[in-house]
Parts: sequence; structure tokens; C-alpha cells
Amino acid sequence: MQKSIVKKITSEKHYKEIMDKIYKLMTKGSNGVTKKELQEIHKLAIIAQNYEMTKFTIEPSETLAGIIEMKMYERKLKQKDLAKELQVSNAKLFLIMSGKQKPDVDFLKAVHNKLEVNADFCLV
Repeated sequence: MQKSIVKKITSEKHYKEIMDKIYKLMTKGSNGVTKKELQEIHKLAIIAQNYEMTKFTIEPSETLAGIIEMKMYERKLKQKDLAKELQVSNAKLFLIMSGKQKPDVDFLKAVHNKLEVNADFCLV
């Protein structure tokens, strides 16, 4: 009798079971798993990822500083690297990000062009 193929995770408990199964297979190491087990890891990982994408979402920020922080995270940039990319001083970027200084037009243009933030959002 063939096992039923899991297509979708239906609960947190089910998710944990899938993750435990992936972990057990992966602890065998790359030389210890069969080709069939590798395929199973791959399928289970995709199913788990789909569940995670619906369960563990991050709401988009409603502030310019929040959007900039998300872009920094996505690009794995430190604040000093972002300041250089936006062609502003680290101090100016810090002041804008902390809300102590309003962004000027040149800064907003750089955020739009370099970080690809929607211009409508920058102007709000």
C-alpha cells in the first residue's frame, strides 16, 4: 500500500510533524540519504515553505523609515552602506530614519531610484 502524498499543511501540529520529518532525513547527511529521500525532502520543504508564506507574513510598513529598513534587510546592507548608496551622510540617514529630520527631495529621489520605492509612497 502506498503512503498518501501530503500536498498541504493543515495545522500547526501538522507543520511540526513535517518539519520533524525533514529534520530526521537531513540528519542522515548528504551521503546517507537515498535519491528517493532527497526527493521527499525537496517536496516536504516546498510544502512547508508554502505554509510558512501564508502563516508567517510580514505586513508592509506604512512609514518611509520602515520601508527603507525592509530594503536594507532585503539587500543585507548596513546603515553606512545604505548612506553611501543614497549619497547622503550616515548622520543624515540616521536623523531621517529616527524621525528627527524630514527627508528632502534629493533624499526621496534617491530612495525612489536606488531602492525602487514607489514614488507615490515617497511623496505621502
